[in-house]
Amino acid sequence: MRDVLPDIDRWLAEGKQVALATVVSTWGSAPRPAGSKMAISSQGEMSGSASAGCVEGAVVEEALASLRDGRPRRLHYGVADDSAWTVGLACGGDIRLYVEPLAPLLLGASPIFAFWRDAVAADQPIVRACVIDETSEWGGKSLLVDSEGRSAGELPGAIEPGVRLDALALVRGGASALKSYLAGEAPVEVFLDVTLPPPTLIIVGAVHIAIELARLAKILGFRVVVVDPRRGFNTRERFPMADELKSTWPDEALREVGVTMSTAVAMLAHDPKIDDPAAITALRSPAFYVGALGSKRTNRLREERLRDAGITPLELERLRAPIGLDLGGRSPEEIALSVLAEIVAARAGAPLAARRPPESHGAQEPS
Repeated sequence: MRDVLPDIDRWLAEGKQVALATVVSTWGSAPRPAGSKMAISSQGEMSGSASAGCVEGAVVEEALASLRDGRPRRLHYGVADDSAWTVGLACGGDIRLYVEPLAPLLLGASPIFAFWRDAVAADQPIVRACVIDETSEWGGKSLLVDSEGRSAGELPGAIEPGVRLDALALVRGGASALKSYLAGEAPVEVFLDVTLPPPTLIIVGAVHIAIELARLAKILGFRVVVVDPRRGFNTRERFPMADELKSTWPDEALREVGVTMSTAVAMLAHDPKIDDPAAITALRSPAFYVGALGSKRTNRLREERLRDAGITPLELERLRAPIGLDLGGRSPEEIALSVLAEIVAARAGAPLAARRPPESHGAQEPS
């Protein structure tokens, strides 16, 4: 939702109608995950992507039809369908979408769209539970739940308690999902649409590699915080792309920023006075990734210091050092790419240890 929201706001300000297409389930090699969005204006303008280009043309036609008749609709494209091949889903797999006009969300006493929009714009986690059964009298009805348990909208009373519990679990860190609930004897399909804040990358050490890593991370949508107590290093001139610069000691900076399950910490200073306090704090935090630059020898010495500082073996297992995937590059740009590739893989839940050869050095400091 975050990616398409600026265009939705602009189109609405211009007096245009807007339809929203959401991927609600996939199978096989479908190119976009559940929760992916595509917004379509009444003039056929597009924002976002439902399938990385495979079925966009067909989705636009259905969205315009939805705006004309005011009714949502479910779409299904798969390689087994002649129509799917016609619209271009030739990569294999199966994709199901829910297309709805935004007008019903903008009307009525419940400020559903405003609640949703404000949470997304403020980078607050929120789940929208939407009934996607076209034949149900509750089709298109929504319940929105944020991380504080506040809500807007309503669902059938028989399913709302269960949906609310599932939404509260997902809003604290989960993936969008299509679920079925029983309302009496009839099953009701509900799409739990999760919008989480963008991931944060905390870079410790404002070195040359950090400049390149910050630039790449911004391209991928990360919020970037650069931490280095050396003020001559950590400047806006060197890091114009960073969201925040922290010139305090790393352990203090990490506590001020707030490390969550959506945070990655990359320690690049190659100086124990800077890296070690950050490592101790990060390894005891819920950060999904903690990595440190250095050779194998540098890492052995670092591990000894961390153990002496009270870091447990289980905590130490979380440390990715030498940092990054072993791509064979040595320039700052290539090392930054290897670090970000490992962070992206960790966020996607890929098995990091299984991907690195036993004797790999990872990304080391350039010679």
